[in-house]
Amino acid sequence: MHFVDPSREVLAETLLAAGPDSPTLCRGWKTRDLAAHLYLRERKAAVGLGLIIKRLSKASDKATSRLASKLTTPDEYTKLVKAFRAGPPALSPMKIKALDESSNLIEYFVHTEDVRRAVDRWAPRALDEEYSEALWDDLIKRAAILYRGVDLGIVLVRPSGPRHVAKRAPVSVAIVGEPQELLMHAHGRTRHALVTFEGQPDAVALLQSAEVGL
Repeated sequence: MHFVDPSREVLAETLLAAGPDSPTLCRGWKTRDLAAHLYLRERKAAVGLGLIIKRLSKASDKATSRLASKLTTPDEYTKLVKAFRAGPPALSPMKIKALDESSNLIEYFVHTEDVRRAVDRWAPRALDEEYSEALWDDLIKRAAILYRGVDLGIVLVRPSGPRHVAKRAPVSVAIVGEPQELLMHAHGRTRHALVTFEGQPDAVALLQSAEVGL
């Protein structure tokens, strides 16, 4: 099942409901900055690559900031979010369904939660079981990269039983939570992820102070 299209719709509606000046979990970004990022990453390859290639990060940040600064009215913000919701342009690689799924399944979930969880009162969404399984499958493909900066072994554990060894080391910590919560933790939203830890106290403390995510 293709989950990206409905996830795009949910993200767009979340951004529209929040308005251009709401906080997000993305450091230094308001919703207008997040909307600009989402719009540009389908139109300027350097914006998306700037998140994973350090030498492109400054150009990516500048392009995002420049577009966000132009969203000076609610109408301009709404217009840009609706353009994002309409999907990538005809010649964008994101038109290829397989690439769209691999690039955006997690991206859209995490950014939706970046807006939802940036306020004082929030509650986790009840996700469709197939959607939750798709998030889990994608997470375990990336987990080793996301936890590469942690000097510990990492085991991801779901309450229902499935587990995945993301990284091996002499001392390990198990992170326990539903797939969407494990996903948020793995992407650096550690204080806003509903997870628990199993391991030696000093190892757990090390994990909680570590740099997690890309």
